[in-house]
Amino acid sequence: MSASVIGIIGILVLLVLFGIGVPVAFAMALVGFAGFFYLVSPAAALELLAIDFFENFGSYSLTVIPMFVFMGSIAFEAGISTRLFNAAYTIFGKRRGGLAMATIGAAAGFSAICGSTNAAAAAMARVALPEMKKYDYADTLATGCVASAGSLGILIPPSALLIVYGILTQQGIGKLFIAGILPGMLLSFLFAVTVLVWCWHNPAVGPAGPATTLKQKLAGLSGVIEMLILFLFVMMGLFVGWFSPTQAGGAGAAGAVLIAVARRAITWQSFINAVKDTLLITCMVMFIIAGAMIFGHFLAVTKIPFALSAWAGSLNIHPMAIMSILALLHLIGGCFMDAFALIVLTVPIVFPLITRLGFDPIWFGIIITLLVEMGTITPPVGVNTYVVKGVAGETVPLTIIFKGILPFLGALIVAVLILMIFPEIATFLPGLMGP
Repeated sequence: MSASVIGIIGILVLLVLFGIGVPVAFAMALVGFAGFFYLVSPAAALELLAIDFFENFGSYSLTVIPMFVFMGSIAFEAGISTRLFNAAYTIFGKRRGGLAMATIGAAAGFSAICGSTNAAAAAMARVALPEMKKYDYADTLATGCVASAGSLGILIPPSALLIVYGILTQQGIGKLFIAGILPGMLLSFLFAVTVLVWCWHNPAVGPAGPATTLKQKLAGLSGVIEMLILFLFVMMGLFVGWFSPTQAGGAGAAGAVLIAVARRAITWQSFINAVKDTLLITCMVMFIIAGAMIFGHFLAVTKIPFALSAWAGSLNIHPMAIMSILALLHLIGGCFMDAFALIVLTVPIVFPLITRLGFDPIWFGIIITLLVEMGTITPPVGVNTYVVKGVAGETVPLTIIFKGILPFLGALIVAVLILMIFPEIATFLPGLMGP
């Protein structure tokens, strides 16, 4: 059999392993090792395994992961998500759908210091769902809004998914973070518009809450200041070159600890919990990257990515048409695969094609993040929906949550289309950073 046929078989085996529940990292490492073993030699495969794991776990660039994850874990334990929601509620609460819009605003703010879609969804579900239930919000709007707003965690920097994409494609993590700011603001705005339109069409789904005084609004804003200072400190440091991504993560983690201690909002036990969460998430991401490297070397030997690039380059169609096909494939794939699994499987295959067609790799990173973001809320995988279900309990069926995310899924599709038409939304800020 030819190397290309072996590569296709390897991809199919990988999909089967994903389907039966084998962890992403181990599945990719196993298939990559077996394929390299068969196509090259047993000795080369063993050497590849040792080198890839050593280079991965010994890489200084990967220290950015625990730093940003720790920052988000401390922020969660210190109750910053609750203060962000309260601040947003004092501003939007009296409007129809105001609590839902407050949830979106708080999720966007928490995502700016978190980086995890699951953590953002869990934090907002614990804070916002009881409030929306108290004010008689429909379960569809309440749960759909929380699950969708939580997905902002993998787009608004710092994003663990963008870190993985940057490592796989050798793109600057700092530029990817900066590139996610405007698309994140755009998507938050589209989510808010979705709530407004939904409540205008059916006011009963999101009744208006009690009005708040100017004094209450000003007092509530104090919960935003600390997050805003921390976010601006980290992102401006990256933008103007004060920090490398790893240094920015360390500065952000230290800042989060200082805020928590200054507010006396963290105990020794919650600090230990944040450390444990950081270790678990960091180990998961690093093993995924190591497995993706092994699988990527196997794909390189099969020459499938280069054959795909050459074939697409020979087609007499507009590059954007090819990009649209890739977007559709990722949208479908996100319905059945975990976001990290989809990224590490497809990026090594399609990235040579993207560069050959002349697309900006930073822009493509944002596009692919938006596409897999849809997968966090769409059935049957839809991990955010299960997180929200776990918080909501047995009183809210999964079907209600999936029904509630449909309008927000439309907002995500609109965001992708806007970025395809106006790629400058993602590339403008990184372009100001220089080479």
